[in-house]
Amino acid sequence: MPVRFTILGSGSGGNCAYLEAGDTRLLIDAGFSARQIRQRLAGIERSPETLDGILITHEHSDHVQGLAVLCAQLEIPIYCNRLTKDAIEFSLKAKLNFRLFNTGAAFEVGDVGVETFSVPHDAQDPVGFLLRTAAGNIGFLTDLGHATRLVIERVRPANVLVLETNHDLKLLQDDTRRPWSVKQRILSRHGHLCNDAAAGVAEEVMSAELRHVYLGHLSRDCNRPELAHAVVSRRLEQIGATHLRVETTSQCSPSPTLALA
Repeated sequence: MPVRFTILGSGSGGNCAYLEAGDTRLLIDAGFSARQIRQRLAGIERSPETLDGILITHEHSDHVQGLAVLCAQLEIPIYCNRLTKDAIEFSLKAKLNFRLFNTGAAFEVGDVGVETFSVPHDAQDPVGFLLRTAAGNIGFLTDLGHATRLVIERVRPANVLVLETNHDLKLLQDDTRRPWSVKQRILSRHGHLCNDAAAGVAEEVMSAELRHVYLGHLSRDCNRPELAHAVVSRRLEQIGATHLRVETTSQCSPSPTLALA
C-alpha cells in the first residue's frame, strides 16, 4: 500500500501536514488559511475535495485557522476531543462536522489507525498522535512543554516523528519584544520544547525503526533552522544514531514528500 507524507508547513504561525495511505487522505491540523492549504495541496497535485478527514491536536489558531472556510464548504469530518471541539466552535463561531474521540482512545479512518494521547500544553485538552499505516508509523509531537513518560512510550513505535523544536533558550531570553510573562509561558512545563529538550526526546525515543525526524514549530524570532538541526543531530550522533535522517521544516513552504515503503 503506497503511503505519502508531506508537511505542508510548520511554525509558530501555522501548522498542517498531509498523509495519504492507500485510498485514505488526511490532514493533521489546518493552521493556515483555506486558500493557503488549497495552494499547498495543489503543489503536490492534491486537493481538499479528496480529504477523508482532518485530525486536530488542539484549538490554537496556528493549528485550526483554516477549518471554518475549508470544512464549511466541503463538510470534511473533523476528528478531535470534546473540549477541543467546544473551544473551536467558540473561537471560530462555526458549526462543523465533528467526529469526537476520547483522549487516549484509538480509532480508524480508512486505512489509517489513529492512536491519541494527552500532551502537556496550555490548551483545553491537547493531544499527540501515532498514526499507523501499512508502510510505517508516524508520530506527532508538535506542542508540548515537556515529554511525559506516557508521551515517550506512545511515540516509541514511530518510524517517522514530527517533533517540536520551538525555541533556542538564549534567543528567547535575549528577545526584547516579548514580555517576561510570555517567556514564562513558553518556558513552562505546559509551554513549548526548546532545542535541547527536543534533542532529549529524540534520544529517548530513538530505535532502529525510527528513520526520520522532522523538526517542527520553530519560532520565527527565537530559533533558527540551523540551530535546531545542529542541537538534535549532535545529540543523536553522540549515541550512535547515524541511521536517522533529521530535517527541519518551514512555515513558508512544504517539505519534500516522504514515500514510505
